[in-house]
Amino acid sequence: MTRSKLRESIYKLLFRVEFYPPEALEEQAELFFESDEWPANSKKSEKEYVRNKFLAVTAKIPEIDAAVDQNSKNWTTARMSRSDLTIIRLGIYEILYDDDIPTSVAINEAVELAKKYGQDSSGGFVNGVLAKFA
Repeated sequence: MTRSKLRESIYKLLFRVEFYPPEALEEQAELFFESDEWPANSKKSEKEYVRNKFLAVTAKIPEIDAAVDQNSKNWTTARMSRSDLTIIRLGIYEILYDDDIPTSVAINEAVELAKKYGQDSSGGFVNGVLAKFA
């Protein structure tokens, strides 16, 4: 799978954070990997990459949300759409904590996810929020 597809899978898993308590996230990850959303022909290393990054991002959500609330003028995480917030969390994690991903790539990939899963204005909104962390 491409890095973009892996990132999209991480986004889909992270979106579940909004609807399930923390103790249910491991089970949600397993359900995701058993679903039609996860390719049956994927490699074990891809599954491990997605799971590990999902867990790493979820562990940093309180810090990420606090940073977003501090740096987003007139927008708090409570006011953001769940889809945009999930994409922003992933993007900020990649910018601040993932040294393997260049900042420009993290922002570009987040904007592409926002265009696919968000509203018409989501791409620009996500880009604006993430630019403050670049």
